[in-house]
Amino acid sequence: MAMDAKEIERRIKAALPDAQIEIRDLAGDGDHYAATVISEQFRGKSRVQQHQLVYAALQGDMGGALHALALQTNVPD
Repeated sequence: MAMDAKEIERRIKAALPDAQIEIRDLAGDGDHYAATVISEQFRGKSRVQQHQLVYAALQGDMGGALHALALQTNVPD
């Protein structure tokens, strides 16, 4: 079963409460999303470490319930 955008956002917010999150369904199929996540918790971390924080929030569902997530992360201005 696919994961919907609201569930993706809920999980990211649970792990990164300050995050500003934008999620887009890329293919209209509920399996391919793009997400932009902005959080102060990313400050001082490499891009890989930032992405790892987001993937950890998804609790191992990447590649399963969530087939594809194009991820952009950043710190607030």
